[in-house]
Amino acid sequence: MSQDEPKTQQLDLFGGPPPATALSRKQSSASVAASTPDANLIALGKALPASVFLGTSSWSFPGWQGLVYAGAHTDAKLARDGLAAYARHPLLKSVGIDRTFYAPIARADYARYKNQVPESFRFLVKAPMAVTASYVRTEAGGFSDSPFYFDPHYTQDTFIEPCLAGLGDTAGALVFQFPPQGAAATREPDRWINRLYRFLQALPPGPLYGVEIRDAALLTPRFFTCLKTVGVTFCVASHAKMPSPEAQIVQMHEALGAGAFARAFIARWSLHAGFKYEDAKSRYAPFNQLVDEDLDSRAALAGACLAAVEAACPAFVIINNKAEGSAPLSIEKLAARITRQHG
Repeated sequence: MSQDEPKTQQLDLFGGPPPATALSRKQSSASVAASTPDANLIALGKALPASVFLGTSSWSFPGWQGLVYAGAHTDAKLARDGLAAYARHPLLKSVGIDRTFYAPIARADYARYKNQVPESFRFLVKAPMAVTASYVRTEAGGFSDSPFYFDPHYTQDTFIEPCLAGLGDTAGALVFQFPPQGAAATREPDRWINRLYRFLQALPPGPLYGVEIRDAALLTPRFFTCLKTVGVTFCVASHAKMPSPEAQIVQMHEALGAGAFARAFIARWSLHAGFKYEDAKSRYAPFNQLVDEDLDSRAALAGACLAAVEAACPAFVIINNKAEGSAPLSIEKLAARITRQHG
């Protein structure tokens, strides 16, 4: 990462050239340019409800040349300099920050992200794995118990405070992704859910928190009641060991009823059903076309976004290339469905 840069004025969200007064040292020095969207894509971006934030799980994919970026660049170059160009795409109003799952980052790193996007942009940020997993990987490659598992003080000091201080209003959702918790948790879900409740209750109020799980056995009515009680949003996520996004949304509705969108709708559409991560990666690379469209998941996510709009709540959907083959094209299809049904 480069050193901190001063905050500059924002770029035009809908892909058009920014006014001359908005030109900045940040923009003029950037060597990654945005692709030029066609009129239909610009119109789709304007028709999408302002409270619906669609984005991808990262922005560093050379295969998106012509879809998001103009010109060829390495993944390292895009990771370093591509965010401002990404944020000029008419539909990309959000992005996931996944690196925080592996280790906390500093306030200055968050601020660098904020300074590259419009004020209307929103980030979805993962909490550190040290908080959500009972184990951590050692330098020798083995595993040991995590000393910060379910630790609200560590979470506030190393994640929540620097994230909010650096991102400010562009902090959309702070998501706690709980990897598979093991047999002890799945044998006695209520005991694990009680611990989750105490942890979430101890977090500072205010931010939009989301919880994502990877154990279907934990997806119980008591789990949803726990989240509702502490004002935390369930994060729908596609994963090989979880029910489909459609099934998870149905379970959420059955458990929460009208309260399903009390604060927001959050989803991470990460993997096509029936595939493992590496299989999908090899099948879909270089991620420049849709290969396996998932119409059921698309329909369910569109319906949930519209329900959130109806409830005057924001909707966040982060899509991975491994969902259908190309995250930007999946977003285009999802946005088209949302706007068609909304209109």
